[in-house]
Amino acid sequence: MSTPTAAPKSSARIHVQKFGTFLSGMIMPNIPALIAWGILTMFFIPKGFTPNEAVATVVGPMIHYLLPIIIAYTGGHMVYGLRGAVVASIGVMGAIAGSDYLIAQENARLLEAWLATGKAEADFSELGQVHMFIGAMVMAPLSAYSMRWLDKLWENKIKAGLEMLVNMFSAGIWGFVLLIIGFYPIAWLVNGLMSILSSAVNWLVANNLLPLTSIIIEPAKVLFLNNAINHGVLTPLGLAQAGDAAYNNRSILFLLEANPGPGLGLLLAFALVGIGAAKASAPGAAFIQFVGGIHEVYFPYALMKPALILALIGGGMTGVTTNMLLGGALRAPAAPGSILAVLAQTAPGAYFAVILSVVLSATVTFLIAAAILRASRKTDLAAEAAGEDRFASAVSQTEANKGKSSDALSGLLAGGGAAHSGPIKSIVFACDAGMGSSAMGASVLRKKIQAAGFGDVTVVNKAIASLDDAFDVVVSHEDLIARATQRTPSAVHVAVDNFMSSPRYDEVVDMVRRTNSEAAAEAPAPEAPAPVPAATAAPEAAPTAGAVPAAVAVADHADEASDSVLKLSSIVLDGTAGDKDGAIKEAGDLLVASGNVDAGYVDSMYEREKSVSTYMGNLLAIPHGTNEAKSMILSSSISVVRYPNGIDWNGNPVKFVIGIAGAGNDHLELLGKIAEVFLDESKIAELEAATDAQQIKDAFGKVNG
Repeated sequence: MSTPTAAPKSSARIHVQKFGTFLSGMIMPNIPALIAWGILTMFFIPKGFTPNEAVATVVGPMIHYLLPIIIAYTGGHMVYGLRGAVVASIGVMGAIAGSDYLIAQENARLLEAWLATGKAEADFSELGQVHMFIGAMVMAPLSAYSMRWLDKLWENKIKAGLEMLVNMFSAGIWGFVLLIIGFYPIAWLVNGLMSILSSAVNWLVANNLLPLTSIIIEPAKVLFLNNAINHGVLTPLGLAQAGDAAYNNRSILFLLEANPGPGLGLLLAFALVGIGAAKASAPGAAFIQFVGGIHEVYFPYALMKPALILALIGGGMTGVTTNMLLGGALRAPAAPGSILAVLAQTAPGAYFAVILSVVLSATVTFLIAAAILRASRKTDLAAEAAGEDRFASAVSQTEANKGKSSDALSGLLAGGGAAHSGPIKSIVFACDAGMGSSAMGASVLRKKIQAAGFGDVTVVNKAIASLDDAFDVVVSHEDLIARATQRTPSAVHVAVDNFMSSPRYDEVVDMVRRTNSEAAAEAPAPEAPAPVPAATAAPEAAPTAGAVPAAVAVADHADEASDSVLKLSSIVLDGTAGDKDGAIKEAGDLLVASGNVDAGYVDSMYEREKSVSTYMGNLLAIPHGTNEAKSMILSSSISVVRYPNGIDWNGNPVKFVIGIAGAGNDHLELLGKIAEVFLDESKIAELEAATDAQQIKDAFGKVNG
């Protein structure tokens, strides 16, 4: 099997992943409340260890009111701070009451029909409550986003002294509207959805088909798509069953995704019959996964050889079948998916079934995975001998799938022997074209490296197509990490998703500090950061591209460069675009109008954005063309468009869009200065307050280091 290539991300997968991440963000912070509720049921309900009728009265209100409200509060806060949290809580209260009203109406109708048949009222069984977990996950974003939109309508239009009055009444009135929306359409919608989902699950159980869910859940976990399934469907349904005496206040659904057995079996197979870094790191990863509950550590092992997903499915189906046959179930969600959390939430009388399901699922996964690894061992050894590092590529791909960095995943490389050995001397920031994102990212990282006292470490930028395997560390966007790994298999690879303020930059600095500490201790501390040596700079980078100027002469040179690269006519203070595509066109049209690029260059800017986002962080986006579009650039040019009210850039706020067309190196020094400006909040505020184009140009051309 070849090293994974960087195919364009599926937009459907990205949307499902983002949706699942948002749901997880609402549920995970409230897991302590779910654990507390699980302990409450463990001891005090009639079937608990120490039944207590008085204390048990807390069980119903907690799951029916408290848990949905705090989930809505959390979701609203994620979107729009405290205002979003408050109106989301009001809205979900309406959904709870509306659901109770609908259930009461339906119970009255059913009772009337029951009595009409001559049956006794005492024999009638009422429908139970619907707990508004899904309602909370619907009302939270609906409430918070709508509140934020309304606030923007009268932003900066309120007379001084009336702000608090308007803010309080607007939130209160809109909260009332949301309560009514929750009471009627949302309650009706969620009750209907829960009825459909419950019927589907009951049908699967009745027909002994529940194990088939592993065919969906196990691959979804490896691709980080499981959150949408787990938190969007399984957790709400499981909590509904756990709060219902008809299900003995427990649910098997909590074990469909959280069972740590399949992951343990896969890692044990690598520990015994794997090769290279994967074999070396598997024992430690098994402990982290099984005891720590961090399942993502086994995902790279599955991605190395996708056939291993069959082993995970087999183990998952075995665990579900065991629990179905023997009555294994939990009282509440087990999060994280640790064996300790699973045992803590295991329902009374179900310990044998749950433990056996974990053991059997691990065993089945181990046997299938070991057979697959043995069958391909000769091919894998040959690939390793040829210098192919599939494990490092799989770890990088896993981080790209996750959409952000992970200490647990990074630790796999360090623990498996793939970390860099010896001092780090050269770092390259790689992107698709090598003219914009990488130049600014390299500038930010270079400044941090030099500030840490490692002036002898070069930080340059290059296009991925121009990379060679001569660099110690390669930093690239998470969507490009697999391609960069192919070009530089011996380097340490770091994926970022925020070019201006990524926390991964500090991790790189720490890595340099650790690996270079011995050499740094022997050498005298420099009085000032040394400039980047010109002889080691990448072809795409100027001798001091993006470096902080050390003398006035350097600053003066930047002013001269900016005169030709950034013209006053290419600066717009009030952009008219309302979305990302419009902003790209507006910035691109300015580049065309400057006479520095052909009209077709704007289309290449759209193509670039489709493959990798040019959002930089700190209110900045820098759209630019693809590497193939460099032939359309007559000379380097930069345009600046400010959007005072901001625009949405893939879910991120952007107020400054800087279009870039880089033919040579003459734009790189200015980009370095722009990066320095956007690292300073006070300087960003000055740009926001600027009243003419000259002020913007001066801010970029006269940055003092």
